[in-house]
Amino acid sequence: MKATTIKIDGELLSAIESAKPSGQSVTAYVRTVLRKNLEQHKVREAAAAYRAFVESHPEERGWLDEWERADLTVPAADKRDAP
Repeated sequence: MKATTIKIDGELLSAIESAKPSGQSVTAYVRTVLRKNLEQHKVREAAAAYRAFVESHPEERGWLDEWERADLTVPAADKRDAP
């Protein structure tokens, strides 16, 4: 497994030490923060891709509009009872 060392000192280290939970090491805290940041980045990329998909597929936008108008408090009609 590839690993790297990053030097953190001065004000940045002090800020990290102040922000991290008391029972967590600086290394574990930084790792957690970086993972969360990367996950947020993935979510933003997925949202942008979905937005582009909806913009390029008008029928999908229509289905979404229909879904948003649906009254979700009323049970759906049973298709087996339909004529």
